[in-house]
Amino acid sequence: MTWGLGIIAIASMLQGGTVIDQIAVVVGKHAIKTSDIGRDLRVTQFLNGQPPDASVAQRRMAVERLIDQELIRSDLAQSGNATRLTAEAKAVLDQLRAERFQNSENRMTAELGRRGLSAAQLLDQLQWQLVVLRFIDQRFRPGVIVSDEEVRAYYEQHAAELNRQYPGNNTPEDLMPRIREIVEGERINRNFEDWLQQARKTVRIEYKLGELQ
Repeated sequence: MTWGLGIIAIASMLQGGTVIDQIAVVVGKHAIKTSDIGRDLRVTQFLNGQPPDASVAQRRMAVERLIDQELIRSDLAQSGNATRLTAEAKAVLDQLRAERFQNSENRMTAELGRRGLSAAQLLDQLQWQLVVLRFIDQRFRPGVIVSDEEVRAYYEQHAAELNRQYPGNNTPEDLMPRIREIVEGERINRNFEDWLQQARKTVRIEYKLGELQ
């Protein structure tokens, strides 16, 4: 998922020692709060192995992701297809723990704590990302057909890059399955982006904090 595939702004503002959780954006009838932006950004930066960054630019990107997520949630609610995929998310979490923290629960928990996150919040985000990936695949893959001619054309345009990535496979026939997968993925992503643009036109999006627009 380039959509993603998907994430912090400081979620709250301090005023006189009190945490203020403001409404940042309204999407239809749903509010995105500053705490939502903060959590989204912290989880995304953790998953991407990025240092914490609460700049306005990062907060704006988080807001746009959250707007897209509200559009997807609305569509899923209408279709009645909102499986949480808990077992799959736990498998991804186990893989992440093994690859980045040498299977140490304590190390992963400590890093999450430094970022103001809990394991439950991380698992929730992984579940949601899997739901989104399934939504994209089921909604936008049907009807995507890549011809042999398109595979050969892609090979001719990217032959040098493909041969570097897959040494020993020097013909379109050798690389056909991988090329077909790449082209299909690009087309699915375009279909998804087109859908998001159209969906944004059908719902009221009101930015309550000007700096995030």
